[in-house]
Amino acid sequence: MILWQTLRFAVGGLAANKVRSALTMLGVLIGVASVILLLAVGNGSSVAVKDSITSLGTNSLTISSGSAFGGSRATSSVKKLTVADAKALASDADASGSADIKSVSPVVTTSTTALYGNVSYSPGSVVGTYPGYFETANQKVAHGEYFTDDDVLGSRKVAVLGATTAKQLFDTEDPVGKRIVLGGTPFTVVGVLAAKGGGGFTDPDDVVIAPLPTVQNAFTGFGPVNQILVQAASADTTTAAQAEITRVLLGTHAIADPTKADFRITDQASLLTARESTTKTFTVLLGAVAAISLLVGGIGITNIMLVTVTERTREIGIRKALGAPRAVILGQFLTESTLLSVIGAGLGVAAGIIGSHFSIVGIRPVVIPESVLGAFGIAVAIGLFFGSYPANRAASLRPIDALRHE
Repeated sequence: MILWQTLRFAVGGLAANKVRSALTMLGVLIGVASVILLLAVGNGSSVAVKDSITSLGTNSLTISSGSAFGGSRATSSVKKLTVADAKALASDADASGSADIKSVSPVVTTSTTALYGNVSYSPGSVVGTYPGYFETANQKVAHGEYFTDDDVLGSRKVAVLGATTAKQLFDTEDPVGKRIVLGGTPFTVVGVLAAKGGGGFTDPDDVVIAPLPTVQNAFTGFGPVNQILVQAASADTTTAAQAEITRVLLGTHAIADPTKADFRITDQASLLTARESTTKTFTVLLGAVAAISLLVGGIGITNIMLVTVTERTREIGIRKALGAPRAVILGQFLTESTLLSVIGAGLGVAAGIIGSHFSIVGIRPVVIPESVLGAFGIAVAIGLFFGSYPANRAASLRPIDALRHE
């Protein structure tokens, strides 16, 4: 009965100052929603990165220029990767009958404007490579076909479009067999890739892929390549494939000491580990920033409850004069502060979950259940903690002093 009366008095006290109570709950709502939503953005970013990396397959190896040991060799002394390096890897695998390397694909990337009729569009990237790239990068064709080794040998002006690029240039029209102009050079579309999707800052489907010699001749020149993509025979042979790649490239780059290698080999497992570590740090920082909103909400509860105690000092004096014990007064004001935090936290949970259904900066937020429970629990705890001081102050008032208060 006493608990019910305490709750009824608390609700009445909050209802007497609706605007003030609503603003206090709004502060808690923003804090809880911020925690849930920002952690969801960080988690969504992590999921998008993981999906993007794992989509390449566990037997994909990427070779890029630069020291693998963090050395400080001068840029001028670092030999860039070339098509000759890729051919050396492929030739060595064929000559030795190696079962570790399945395919080798040098890759160059550039950007230019694509034209089709009156439509002008700039794809995210234009990639020049070999046919093996499609399997290694897990790029599946949805319509049409890939270009072939004959297209590479003949430097034919053919291209395969990513789903986004095809949509931007052709809308609902079938692109296969149509001719587009890339940077002034006409290309015939032979295929359209299946959409890979995935949230993030770059669209993996916004791409044009063409034979390497064609792209080099039209755009980049016959110099270094950006990277070399190698497909190991299986996930179990990636370590052996890395050893073989290192041996061959040390030879082509005339490097005797492996610690001075001017190239690095990245497998998907190590790349995934590094990216996951980065996104976890990003998520923690977002959570820390959002937690400040909860703290601000708690301070708001303290201020509001102090004002409430001051306004109701005479009421407290009358109740204490009529025999209300200290525990009842303390319980009433603690209940009021807890109600403010519970209702605000509940609305914040709803706002955070609803907000997570929309893409934010290109990322699809993924709600972490623990963040919902944690944010709600912390908000309630903050309400109790920050409400305890004004509640204790109210309960400690002497009846005679309270009755004299104006």
